Amino acid sequence: MVTTDKFLLNDWHPVAISKECQINSIKRVRLLGEDLALWRSNSNESTIQVWQDRCPHRGVRISLGKIVDDTIICGYHGWEYNLAGKCVHIPANPKQKPPASAEIKTYQCQERYGLVWVCLGEPAKDVAPFPEWEDSNYRKVLMGPYNCHTSPFRAFENGFDVSHFCFAHEGFVGDSQKAEIEDYEVEVDTNGITVSNLQMWQPDHDGTGVGGKVTYFQRICRVLTLYIVKHTSRGRMIFFFAVTPVSEEECTIWMWIAMNYGQETPDSKLREFQDKLFHQDAVLLESHRPVRLPLCSKNSAEADWPSEVHTQCDRASIAYRRWLKELGITFGVCDNC
Repeated sequence: MVTTDKFLLNDWHPVAISKECQINSIKRVRLLGEDLALWRSNSNESTIQVWQDRCPHRGVRISLGKIVDDTIICGYHGWEYNLAGKCVHIPANPKQKPPASAEIKTYQCQERYGLVWVCLGEPAKDVAPFPEWEDSNYRKVLMGPYNCHTSPFRAFENGFDVSHFCFAHEGFVGDSQKAEIEDYEVEVDTNGITVSNLQMWQPDHDGTGVGGKVTYFQRICRVLTLYIVKHTSRGRMIFFFAVTPVSEEECTIWMWIAMNYGQETPDSKLREFQDKLFHQDAVLLESHRPVRLPLCSKNSAEADWPSEVHTQCDRASIAYRRWLKELGITFGVCDNC
């Protein structure tokens, strides 16, 4: 593990799509620099197990082994581990009681919103709420996951920075001839940041070909989880957006879209639209210098600091960077104030 940031260790992070974690399968993922193995036993009611992807005997990946009933058998020397991660059998020494140190580290996990969420520490809160998930009036479509070689915090900030739409996504959700962002409201509290009354004009709201003026409500409810409501002329479009910190300079982006309109538009068309937006973003996100997100303290100037320059439309980003600084985040960020 490469971080001691408690807000990251004690938070829930999506690492896989639930349906991809099949019975008797082992899936490799990486979170906060830690290699993990996700697996299910052969019971239809079995929950997903999340283990450090390392056999303590000789340090090989336990994900290279196989599942037999409720155990994993290491593919190197055949050591067997039960659901608690404890070694229960050593084939080369079958009469020997496995030492107490022959135990694989396990982590907490839960399935929510069709995703597998993992906490490497002790969960401080539940997974962030997605109110429309259980609302049958909203159609839900998963976008991604998208992998990106940038700081997870760069990718996350990009998710709520609408002023880049007019240039990075011109002709889609932005128009360079209508780039002005009117002043909006930003409120910071102990649980996160709220951005409201954020308005702009878009040629195409969502891939359905309908444009016009939209109003955004954004709630940064975790350091890497974002809930957005976009009010359009046709209805409400919800974004439940989460970024997985794979490492300090690599991340995975997950985004559920919920809409109470546009039922006639195929899921494939909505995904195609969002895929185009991501690929436009990725080229820019992977060009950031510095790669890691520069933070600022409460007392630093709003206008600029050594590495980057800011203006009025960046108020939400400034609030976010200050919040991360106050929380003591060091993973995937840099401090240039």
